[in-house]
Amino acid sequence: MSHDMPTGTPGRAQDRRSFLGEVRDAVTPRATLLVLGVLALQLLFIASYVGALHAPKPVDVPFGVAAPKGAAEQTVRRLERLPGTPLDPRTVADAADARRQILDRKIDGALVVDPEGRTDTLLVASGGGKALAAALESLTVQLEQAEGRELRVADVASASGEDFNGLSSFYLVVGWCVGGYLCASILAISTGARPANPRRAAIRLLVMALVAIAGGLGGAVIIGPILGALPGSVVGLWWTGALITFAVGAATLALQGLFGIIGIGLAILLVVIAGNPSAGGAFPLPMLPPFWKAIGPALPPGAGTWAARSIAYFKGNALTAPLLVLSAWAVAGSAVTMLAATLRRRRQETEPPAPGAAQTA
Repeated sequence: MSHDMPTGTPGRAQDRRSFLGEVRDAVTPRATLLVLGVLALQLLFIASYVGALHAPKPVDVPFGVAAPKGAAEQTVRRLERLPGTPLDPRTVADAADARRQILDRKIDGALVVDPEGRTDTLLVASGGGKALAAALESLTVQLEQAEGRELRVADVASASGEDFNGLSSFYLVVGWCVGGYLCASILAISTGARPANPRRAAIRLLVMALVAIAGGLGGAVIIGPILGALPGSVVGLWWTGALITFAVGAATLALQGLFGIIGIGLAILLVVIAGNPSAGGAFPLPMLPPFWKAIGPALPPGAGTWAARSIAYFKGNALTAPLLVLSAWAVAGSAVTMLAATLRRRRQETEPPAPGAAQTA
């Protein structure tokens, strides 16, 4: 009686061992951590975008009331008692003052009460976001109807007819931000995440500046003269775009200098996951939940979107704060990039060479 083992069994066992060995070689602890990091970014992306944008509603919108003194105070008190505090009302001197404050971006709308008639005027600025202008109109119409009055709407900073829902400025800024972190990421992938010395770090920053200038000009020309999606100064948009691109690129280079390739993921977390939904693009800041409303102006996408809209629709008003934010990111990113490269060079100079390492001149 034959007791031979089935043929092929040793081969299959060897194949299994070989496969498991390849898995161990491929799935290193570092690769595992990077994959887990990607999974975390994926979930954070979903949580951030859905959390910020799933239920937009106006809250504490700066809103002016122009009316005779007694009527103005009464109207302000009535607006303050609205459920959910959609408005943050305050009196303004008159219709001209209301228009001026809207163009200065101090308030987002105003109700001008006509004491002689039964038709009041709502002033809005769709250039600052059509969703917010529509929400203010809907809210005010209900209030006026409850008082038996009629409403006329005047758009004092209207969005371009080619700027659907006022989103063109936001998408323009997203493009500039993408250019910034992609350029910095390519420099890291092609020559190493951490520059070997300050000289190479300075070269990366110089390349980033040249790309930012070219990308800023290209974006401004495409959005303005070519597509006609945004009005406003092409030169103003150009240099704003250059600053946005460089700020994001410098921040990404700094994160790479500190954390290596992981810095790319941190830049995506900062700009894409936290920055884009809080930028006030799809829905202006007063319509976002408190967390995103708070962080948006401090991040490059939010500061850039505000600046682009100010140039396009508000005569360049209210630019100081967002330009300071973008400049801070650019300066801090450049400084950290150079500092990280300097410290890395000093560590290399003080560490003893590895045994058997070739000596170089």
